[in-house]
Amino acid sequence: MTAHIQRNYKNGLFLMIFGNKPALLSLYNAIRGSNYTNPDDLIINTVEGVLYLGMKNDVSFIINNELNLYEAQASWNPNMPLRGLFYFSRVYEVYVAEHELNIYSQTLLKLPTPNYIVFYNGMKEEGDSRILRLSDSFIKHDGEEACLECTATMLNINYGHNKELMNACRELYEYSYLIEEIRVGLRQKLPLPNAVDLAVKNCIDHGILKDFLLRHRAEVKHMILEEFDWEKHIRLEKKESYAEGRNAITTLAQRLLADSRIDDLKRATEDPEYLEQLLQEYNIS
Repeated sequence: MTAHIQRNYKNGLFLMIFGNKPALLSLYNAIRGSNYTNPDDLIINTVEGVLYLGMKNDVSFIINNELNLYEAQASWNPNMPLRGLFYFSRVYEVYVAEHELNIYSQTLLKLPTPNYIVFYNGMKEEGDSRILRLSDSFIKHDGEEACLECTATMLNINYGHNKELMNACRELYEYSYLIEEIRVGLRQKLPLPNAVDLAVKNCIDHGILKDFLLRHRAEVKHMILEEFDWEKHIRLEKKESYAEGRNAITTLAQRLLADSRIDDLKRATEDPEYLEQLLQEYNIS
């Protein structure tokens, strides 16, 4: 099942590794504690072209009457449940159409149960896992209970976290190892391209994603250089975590208000990349 909307970006590294059925089945088994052995039991139904969500490291699939959405995130984002709600809505819309289900029927329709996993490998310190809830975003009123909920289970896949999960899924461990090797090079002040080259070499030498990296070395490097904007990533994390960042944002807000740029101020509170653009525009560091 695939919506006929073409992406205008390339898929990310996570999807490149786990976008095939054997690797995806291994990851599913590791998370669910199951032991499925036939990759054809898994039906990939990723919705292509969800551009407004910016989801390029997502994969959706059905197995055992479960509708699973897996997404990798390199930045902390508490709004993943809302993104998941939009995504699942689209997936179910396509599912109902393809199976010719009648939503006006007097018979209760049976749908695969949703399961949403976010694989987090950002720099913000997090525990091994946490549950993110859509209801935490609601403006609550006394005595009222929300009629809508969407939860995302966030799993920290930074190197050293979720060891049991990593032991159960070799591909996930090796993905985590590769990202950590890149960060090691960056901590040693290597330029990003050099850090990627060294990380890939070290991984190949140690048998980490060896066959994959040998086959796709140039493509992987290009993909990582696009995804792994270290300096911007670190700066955005500082904006959220330290007084320096809070002061910079306060200064920016004052400048925007003085210039009557109210719409830009509202957008900056919701869009980290646009916030970064405005900070650069006003030369605020």
